[in-house]
Amino acid sequence: MTRPSRVFPTDLLRFKKNKKKISMVTAYDVMTAELADQAGIDVLLVGDSCGNVISGHSTTVPVTLDQMIYHTQAVVRGAHRALVIADMPFMSYQESITQARANAGRLLKETGASAVKLEILPHDIETLKAIVDIGIPVMGHIGFTPQTMVQLGGYKVQGKTEESATAMVDLAQKIEAAGAFGLVLEMIPSPLAAQIQSQLTIPTIGIGAGPDCDGQVLVFHDLVGWSARTPKFVKQYATLRQTITEAFETYKNDVETGQFPTSEHEF
Repeated sequence: MTRPSRVFPTDLLRFKKNKKKISMVTAYDVMTAELADQAGIDVLLVGDSCGNVISGHSTTVPVTLDQMIYHTQAVVRGAHRALVIADMPFMSYQESITQARANAGRLLKETGASAVKLEILPHDIETLKAIVDIGIPVMGHIGFTPQTMVQLGGYKVQGKTEESATAMVDLAQKIEAAGAFGLVLEMIPSPLAAQIQSQLTIPTIGIGAGPDCDGQVLVFHDLVGWSARTPKFVKQYATLRQTITEAFETYKNDVETGQFPTSEHEF
């Protein structure tokens, strides 16, 4: 059977031009990657949100580059069509351009991913451009930036004032000019996201940014109802937390009552 063509960063630009909405979901392991890939998801983001949903941290800050490499390697093994993008974790690119280039290179060279994603503050534009200049595709990320959650005062919508909205539009334009192939907009007002989307030629991927972005991204565990609590902007497409809990309870009962294993499970 012929496999479908792999999605490249340039394809996302074509999708935007052709007004095809882009589907993106986080993945951290091979089985999730396989299922999402088979379903035709366009982009798999190996997010540093693994720090929250896999490791149980309250923020993404503790995630290391080695951990991102480990998870990305697993996702790449399961993805045959989807574009795989790996997050650059906190302090893997902020120290210097030399550090940023080396670590972005490690993420691609050691995993097989096709691109990296950076949370961008104004002073990171030069770093973004430097990574792009050595041939590494970069997706930007603005609005609510989880790595600087403490500085932002918690999980809060960004760009609500005229001044901050203007600054965000300016930052988005600079990110495009620096060579990014796409931009994640997280937790910003819908009208602001629509304004940014209309002014950029690169695609915007929204998460809590309304319907006008060129695509949407959700954390896998939120999408399938595995998380204990989900943000307002999430639509749950399954209730895995309940299903898995019930499976564990039934298994426990079967073991305790002797209903498992039976002769059909013997060799």
